[in-house]
Amino acid sequence: MARDRVIQAVLPIRGKILNVENATAEKLTNNNEIKALTISIGTGIGKDFDYSKLRYGKVIIMTDADVDGAHISALLLTFFYRYMPKLIEKGHLYLAQPPLYKIELGKEGMFFANDDLEKDKILSRTKWRGKPEIQRYKGLAEMPNTTLKVTTMDPTSRTLLRITRRDIDATNLAFTRLMGKDASARYEFIKENSEAFVSGGGELDL
Repeated sequence: MARDRVIQAVLPIRGKILNVENATAEKLTNNNEIKALTISIGTGIGKDFDYSKLRYGKVIIMTDADVDGAHISALLLTFFYRYMPKLIEKGHLYLAQPPLYKIELGKEGMFFANDDLEKDKILSRTKWRGKPEIQRYKGLAEMPNTTLKVTTMDPTSRTLLRITRRDIDATNLAFTRLMGKDASARYEFIKENSEAFVSGGGELDL
């Protein structure tokens, strides 16, 4: 109900897709979610990728604004990077930025925040002296369709994060450390990058 049926299509992903970083070719080709994703985009994957068959100008990953949603995004980014890298190179891959909070401040108006830091900034910069009404969304399905549309799906009001890649070696290493079998490498990577985050749109550099 929140999408524009003329220009937008939605493909539901059921749970967390296969981690393709260590998956065999057989597991990859037999995975229903990856098959549906590949057919929807139209290009094929890996050595069979055909850019001329791309069906959409933007491929947007839209997940809940929580830890599970971030994990699903990481799994999907791994798939696209390893098997459809041209989508990133040509600027077609994006992350939606659904809000985590709705904040109502009486006459000051209604605001949306993507995380706790943005919520605190909104509360600190307003002149509202009453008690704010704050709603934390558990997920996309909890939002009214009108809210989902204006904050996340309407091209005139949404915020998107474009996925880019600058350093191939560094990106390859990041995916190997984050999505590979070596848990200790993943732990070290998280410690090194725990202070880094991106919000408010723009580009996410892999």
